[in-house]
This record gives sequence, C-alpha cells and structure tokens, in this order.
Amino acid sequence: MKKPLQKSRIPEGKAFVVKELIAPFFDVNWHFHSEYQLFVALKGSGTRFIGDHMQTFREGDMVLTGPDLPHLWKNDKAYHIPENNLGTHGIVVYFPDNFLNNSVFQLEEFEGLSNMLKKSVRGIEITGNTNHLVKNMMIELLDLKGVNSLISLLKILQTIADSPDCKLITDAAYVNTNKESEKDRMGQVYEYVMHNFQSKVSLEEAAQISNLSVSAFSRFFKSRVNKSFSDFLTDVRISHACKLLHESDLNISEISYECGFFTLSNFNKLFKERIKMTPVQYRKEFYKTFVIA
Repeated sequence: MKKPLQKSRIPEGKAFVVKELIAPFFDVNWHFHSEYQLFVALKGSGTRFIGDHMQTFREGDMVLTGPDLPHLWKNDKAYHIPENNLGTHGIVVYFPDNFLNNSVFQLEEFEGLSNMLKKSVRGIEITGNTNHLVKNMMIELLDLKGVNSLISLLKILQTIADSPDCKLITDAAYVNTNKESEKDRMGQVYEYVMHNFQSKVSLEEAAQISNLSVSAFSRFFKSRVNKSFSDFLTDVRISHACKLLHESDLNISEISYECGFFTLSNFNKLFKERIKMTPVQYRKEFYKTFVIA
C-alpha cells in the first residue's frame, strides 16, 4: 500500500519551504509544529481539524496556521482503499516563527502583514477571490528560486493581509495546551473516532486507547479540544451529515443512519441545535445557493 508523502521541515539556510504534495491521501497524523503553514488542497476531500474547530473540506480549501496550532486534513475513508484509485494534490508552504523578526520587518510598511500573522495563531481560512489569487500565486511559487521566491511569498502574505475574504477559525478562547509527547495520544483518538463514528463509539474505548481512566480521559480531552468527547463526536457526525446532504441523494433517514445516529428524532434535534436549521432546510438552502446560482 502506498504511503502518504511526508512533509519536510525548513532546511538550514533556507528562508522557507514550498512543497507540492501528490499522494493517495494527505498526512494522517494530527500534529503541530513551530513553523507557520499555508496549505491549499487542490484535490481531495475529507474532514479538517484546526485547534478546537472541525469541518469538512474539499478542493480549494486554503488555511494559514500559526506556530504550534494543531491541525489535520483527514481524507475520507474512500481515499484509504487502493482499489478506489483516488488521490490528493496540495501545496504547502512552511516559514519560520521568526520570519518577520529582522529589523527591516519592524518598519511601518510591514505592520499589516505582521498583524495578520499574529492572528494566524487561531488559523485563517482564505476564501473567495483571494483564494483564487493566492492559489495561482502558490502554483507559480513552486517554480521560483532565490530572492524572487521570497518576494513572491511576501506578496502572497500581503494579499491575505489585505483581503476581506478571510476568517479566523478557532474560538477566541482557544489555547493549545497539548504537549509534544501527547501528539500520538490525540492522533490515536482522532483516528478511532474517524474510523468508527458511523457505528458505535465508546468513551471507555477512547479512554483505553489513550491509556487513561474514563474520568482522566474526559478531563484531558476537554482541556485539549475545548469541548467534551461527546460533543466532539456529535460534531464529527453532523459534519458528515452536511457533506452527505450536499453530495448524495440519500433521504434524511438514511443520512441519519450513515452518520451514526440510530434515531431520526435525535439526529434532527442535534442537527438543528448546531446548524440552526433542519436537515431538509439545510439541503434546500445549499441547492438554492450553490446549484441554482
């Protein structure tokens, strides 16, 4: 079985690294690192985790993450089955946490860019026309060398800093309390949930995977993700329901079952609590906005 392409860090003497990622699926490991990261998914879909936030992603998804902000682009199960012949394509740019520490970057001209990078500790999603512009600039950046590549990166970041098409991702109160030694533990929990949310998911089993008691695991998880394990599981299921409402012709009852809800009334109740409309209304709004338009 093919392995996903592993991301490289910034070599000694380099200002930044840009990489083209072509693999059956994106990196499977929930992780964080000291570098800033700008990532665009050119091909592929799944669920994106940034700090305490999660949502589905598809082609075009673009996010700037600040240093030590946990993240994971988890592809759908279908990408992990070789017979499906699916693949992913993305571009990632890493640049160091001291990127603007040089005295020249302390000047007034760089104030907007510097403020934007400070905000990226919450993650910044880039959409709209800016997404299109930056994506093309990132594609061009792959072929640039030397000072031209650095100038291009600064133009990319300034475009994001000047754009109204950006929104912060994590909750304002979110703080990464994860430790380097806990990456595997949290990664295993995410993997367990993503592989089993369509059936039964057990708090006890999640705790066992983490080598913690149920009460200790509940405290640990909530302190890291800013929500209870139960709420996180519900969010994963509702997120998948939204994806199925967009992309399938399944009826509401079938979608409920496919997402791990075994009573339709509970699915409708939880969906409305989180999305502020019923599944039927959500599907109608989606088609009105994205299909008819």
